[in-house]
Amino acid sequence: MNTKIFCDIAEIETIQKFNKKIIVKGFTTNPSLMRKAGAKDYELYSKRILKICKNKPVSLEVFADEYSQMIMQATKINNWAKNVYVKIPVTNSKGKFMGKVIRELNSKNIKLNITAVYTAKQTEKILKNLNKKTKVIISIFAGRAADAGKDPVPEFKKSIKISKRFKNVEILWASVREPYNYIQAKQLGCHIITVPPKIIEKIQSFGKTFDSLTKETVKAFLVDSKKSKFKISF
Repeated sequence: MNTKIFCDIAEIETIQKFNKKIIVKGFTTNPSLMRKAGAKDYELYSKRILKICKNKPVSLEVFADEYSQMIMQATKINNWAKNVYVKIPVTNSKGKFMGKVIRELNSKNIKLNITAVYTAKQTEKILKNLNKKTKVIISIFAGRAADAGKDPVPEFKKSIKISKRFKNVEILWASVREPYNYIQAKQLGCHIITVPPKIIEKIQSFGKTFDSLTKETVKAFLVDSKKSKFKISF
Protein backbone atom coordinates (compact mmCIF):
# COMPACT_ATOMS: atom_id res chain seq x y z
CA MET A 1 0.00 0.00 0.00
CA ASN A 2 1.37 3.40 -1.02
CA THR A 3 0.17 5.50 1.92
CA LYS A 4 -0.17 9.17 0.97
CA ILE A 5 1.26 11.79 3.32
CA PHE A 6 -0.87 14.86 4.03
CA CYS A 7 0.53 17.79 6.01
CA ASP A 8 -1.48 18.73 9.10
CA ILE A 9 -0.98 22.48 9.45
CA ALA A 10 -2.66 25.87 9.03
CA GLU A 11 0.28 28.31 9.08
CA ILE A 12 0.56 30.06 5.72
CA GLU A 13 4.38 30.13 5.49
CA THR A 14 4.65 26.45 6.39
CA ILE A 15 1.99 25.54 3.82
CA GLN A 16 3.91 27.46 1.15
CA LYS A 17 7.06 25.50 2.02
CA PHE A 18 5.47 22.05 2.26
CA ASN A 19 3.26 22.50 -0.81
CA LYS A 20 6.51 22.36 -2.83
CA LYS A 21 7.46 18.95 -1.39
CA ILE A 22 6.70 15.99 -3.65
CA ILE A 23 6.23 13.77 -0.59
CA VAL A 24 3.24 15.92 0.53
CA LYS A 25 0.09 14.92 -1.36
CA GLY A 26 -2.45 17.09 0.48
CA PHE A 27 -3.25 19.22 3.53
CA THR A 28 -5.55 18.95 6.53
CA THR A 29 -6.57 21.69 8.95
CA ASN A 30 -9.00 22.13 11.83
CA PRO A 31 -10.32 25.08 13.88
CA SER A 32 -7.66 24.54 16.57
CA LEU A 33 -4.82 24.68 14.04
CA MET A 34 -6.43 27.76 12.46
CA ARG A 35 -6.58 29.52 15.82
CA LYS A 36 -2.97 28.58 16.58
CA ALA A 37 -1.93 30.02 13.22
CA GLY A 38 -3.56 33.33 14.15
CA ALA A 39 -6.55 33.21 11.79
CA LYS A 40 -9.16 35.89 12.56
CA ASP A 41 -11.46 35.54 9.55
CA TYR A 42 -12.08 31.84 8.80
CA GLU A 43 -13.22 32.31 5.21
CA LEU A 44 -10.47 34.73 4.18
CA TYR A 45 -7.79 32.63 5.85
CA SER A 46 -9.06 29.42 4.22
CA LYS A 47 -9.03 31.10 0.82
CA ARG A 48 -5.41 32.16 1.38
CA ILE A 49 -4.55 28.50 1.95
CA LEU A 50 -6.48 27.45 -1.16
CA LYS A 51 -4.70 30.07 -3.25
CA ILE A 52 -1.40 28.32 -2.40
CA CYS A 53 -2.70 24.73 -2.69
CA LYS A 54 -4.46 24.59 -6.03
CA ASN A 55 -3.65 21.04 -7.08
CA LYS A 56 -3.67 19.10 -3.83
CA PRO A 57 -6.66 18.16 -1.64
CA VAL A 58 -7.26 20.50 1.31
CA SER A 59 -9.53 19.55 4.22
CA LEU A 60 -11.34 22.49 5.85
CA GLU A 61 -13.60 21.87 8.83
CA VAL A 62 -17.03 23.19 9.76
CA PHE A 63 -17.30 24.60 13.27
CA ALA A 64 -21.08 24.58 13.62
CA ASP A 65 -22.59 22.17 16.14
CA GLU A 66 -26.16 21.83 14.87
CA TYR A 67 -27.59 20.25 11.72
CA SER A 68 -28.82 23.29 9.76
CA GLN A 69 -25.74 25.44 10.43
CA MET A 70 -23.44 22.52 9.64
CA ILE A 71 -25.15 22.00 6.27
CA MET A 72 -24.92 25.72 5.45
CA GLN A 73 -21.25 25.97 6.41
CA ALA A 74 -20.32 22.77 4.58
CA THR A 75 -22.10 23.87 1.39
CA LYS A 76 -20.33 27.22 1.42
CA ILE A 77 -16.88 25.74 2.19
CA ASN A 78 -17.34 23.26 -0.66
CA ASN A 79 -17.81 26.15 -3.10
CA TRP A 80 -14.47 27.76 -2.24
CA ALA A 81 -12.46 25.42 -4.49
CA LYS A 82 -12.68 22.12 -6.40
CA ASN A 83 -9.95 20.51 -4.30
CA VAL A 84 -11.75 21.08 -0.97
CA TYR A 85 -12.76 18.23 1.29
CA VAL A 86 -15.26 19.43 3.90
CA LYS A 87 -14.44 18.09 7.35
CA ILE A 88 -17.48 16.95 9.31
CA PRO A 89 -17.18 15.57 12.87
CA VAL A 90 -18.64 12.09 13.28
CA THR A 91 -20.71 13.46 16.21
CA ASN A 92 -21.44 16.96 17.46
CA SER A 93 -20.23 18.19 20.86
CA LYS A 94 -23.23 16.53 22.53
CA GLY A 95 -22.28 13.13 21.13
CA LYS A 96 -25.08 13.00 18.53
CA PHE A 97 -24.12 11.04 15.41
CA MET A 98 -24.05 13.30 12.36
CA GLY A 99 -25.37 10.67 9.97
CA LYS A 100 -28.08 12.95 8.58
CA VAL A 101 -25.51 15.64 7.75
CA ILE A 102 -23.10 13.12 6.21
CA ARG A 103 -25.86 11.53 4.13
CA GLU A 104 -27.22 14.84 2.83
CA LEU A 105 -23.83 16.28 1.88
CA ASN A 106 -22.65 13.00 0.36
CA SER A 107 -25.81 12.83 -1.76
CA LYS A 108 -24.97 16.32 -3.09
CA ASN A 109 -21.57 14.99 -4.29
CA ILE A 110 -19.66 17.07 -1.73
CA LYS A 111 -16.28 15.51 -0.90
CA LEU A 112 -16.10 14.83 2.84
CA ASN A 113 -13.48 14.15 5.48
CA ILE A 114 -15.29 12.60 8.45
CA THR A 115 -13.19 13.48 11.48
CA ALA A 116 -12.77 12.62 15.17
CA VAL A 117 -13.44 8.93 14.48
CA TYR A 118 -12.08 6.41 17.00
CA THR A 119 -13.84 3.09 16.42
CA ALA A 120 -14.77 0.66 13.66
CA LYS A 121 -18.38 0.90 14.88
CA GLN A 122 -18.32 4.61 14.00
CA THR A 123 -16.81 3.74 10.61
CA GLU A 124 -19.62 1.23 10.02
CA LYS A 125 -22.27 3.85 10.86
CA ILE A 126 -20.63 6.32 8.48
CA LEU A 127 -20.53 3.80 5.62
CA LYS A 128 -24.27 3.17 5.98
CA ASN A 129 -24.85 6.83 5.08
CA LEU A 130 -22.64 6.96 1.97
CA ASN A 131 -23.09 6.41 -1.74
CA LYS A 132 -20.36 4.56 -3.64
CA LYS A 133 -19.20 7.36 -5.94
CA THR A 134 -18.50 10.60 -4.02
CA LYS A 135 -15.05 10.75 -2.42
CA VAL A 136 -14.91 10.38 1.37
CA ILE A 137 -12.02 10.28 3.84
CA ILE A 138 -12.57 8.72 7.28
CA SER A 139 -10.05 10.12 9.78
CA ILE A 140 -9.31 7.80 12.70
CA PHE A 141 -7.48 9.46 15.59
CA ALA A 142 -4.74 6.98 16.45
CA GLY A 143 -2.53 9.22 18.60
CA ARG A 144 -5.30 10.51 20.81
CA ALA A 145 -6.59 6.97 21.31
CA ALA A 146 -3.09 5.85 22.33
CA ASP A 147 -2.79 8.86 24.67
CA ALA A 148 -5.84 7.48 26.47
CA GLY A 149 -4.24 4.04 26.80
CA LYS A 150 -6.22 2.49 23.94
CA ASP A 151 -4.71 0.48 21.08
CA PRO A 152 -5.98 2.04 17.83
CA VAL A 153 -4.62 -0.70 15.53
CA PRO A 154 -7.57 -3.16 15.84
CA GLU A 155 -9.98 -0.32 14.99
CA PHE A 156 -7.98 0.48 11.86
CA LYS A 157 -7.90 -3.17 10.78
CA LYS A 158 -11.67 -3.51 11.12
CA SER A 159 -12.37 -0.13 9.50
CA ILE A 160 -10.15 -0.88 6.50
CA LYS A 161 -11.76 -4.30 6.07
CA ILE A 162 -15.37 -3.10 6.15
CA SER A 163 -14.69 -0.11 3.89
CA LYS A 164 -13.08 -2.14 1.08
CA ARG A 165 -16.35 -2.45 -0.80
CA PHE A 166 -16.40 1.36 -1.07
CA LYS A 167 -13.83 2.31 -3.71
CA ASN A 168 -14.56 5.99 -3.02
CA VAL A 169 -13.62 5.76 0.69
CA GLU A 170 -10.12 6.28 2.09
CA ILE A 171 -9.04 5.56 5.66
CA LEU A 172 -6.73 8.18 7.20
CA TRP A 173 -4.39 7.76 10.21
CA ALA A 174 -4.79 10.98 12.19
CA SER A 175 -3.13 12.52 15.28
CA VAL A 176 0.39 11.26 14.56
CA ARG A 177 2.76 11.15 17.52
CA GLU A 178 6.01 9.84 15.99
CA PRO A 179 7.55 9.10 12.56
CA TYR A 180 7.15 5.34 13.06
CA ASN A 181 3.38 5.84 12.81
CA TYR A 182 3.94 6.22 9.05
CA ILE A 183 5.38 2.68 8.92
CA GLN A 184 2.44 1.40 10.96
CA ALA A 185 -0.07 3.12 8.67
CA LYS A 186 1.58 1.60 5.59
CA GLN A 187 1.63 -1.88 7.12
CA LEU A 188 -2.06 -1.64 7.99
CA GLY A 189 -3.00 -0.45 4.50
CA CYS A 190 -4.16 3.06 5.41
CA HIS A 191 -4.69 5.17 2.31
CA ILE A 192 -3.51 8.41 3.97
CA ILE A 193 -1.64 9.60 7.04
CA THR A 194 -1.79 13.24 8.08
CA VAL A 195 1.45 14.43 9.66
CA PRO A 196 2.79 17.60 11.34
CA PRO A 197 5.65 19.33 9.44
CA LYS A 198 8.44 18.38 11.88
CA ILE A 199 7.56 14.69 11.63
CA ILE A 200 7.40 14.85 7.81
CA GLU A 201 11.00 16.09 7.86
CA LYS A 202 11.97 13.12 10.05
CA ILE A 203 10.21 10.69 7.69
CA GLN A 204 12.28 12.14 4.83
CA SER A 205 15.47 11.14 6.67
CA PHE A 206 14.41 7.49 7.21
CA GLY A 207 17.11 4.90 6.56
CA LYS A 208 19.78 5.55 9.19
CA THR A 209 21.39 2.42 10.66
CA PHE A 210 21.29 1.63 14.39
CA ASP A 211 25.09 2.06 14.48
CA SER A 212 24.89 5.58 13.05
CA LEU A 213 22.06 6.46 15.44
CA THR A 214 24.20 5.26 18.38
CA LYS A 215 27.12 7.46 17.29
CA GLU A 216 24.85 10.48 16.74
CA THR A 217 23.31 10.06 20.19
CA VAL A 218 26.62 9.68 22.01
CA LYS A 219 28.11 12.66 20.14
CA ALA A 220 25.12 14.81 21.14
CA PHE A 221 25.62 13.89 24.82
CA LEU A 222 29.33 14.68 24.52
CA VAL A 223 28.73 18.06 22.85
CA ASP A 224 26.19 19.10 25.50
CA SER A 225 28.44 18.05 28.37
CA LYS A 226 31.27 20.16 26.91
CA LYS A 227 28.98 23.16 26.34
CA SER A 228 27.91 22.93 29.99
CA LYS A 229 31.56 22.55 31.09
CA PHE A 230 30.63 19.62 33.30
CA LYS A 231 33.40 18.34 35.56
CA ILE A 232 33.74 15.62 38.17
CA SER A 233 36.45 16.17 40.77
CA PHE A 234 38.75 13.29 41.67
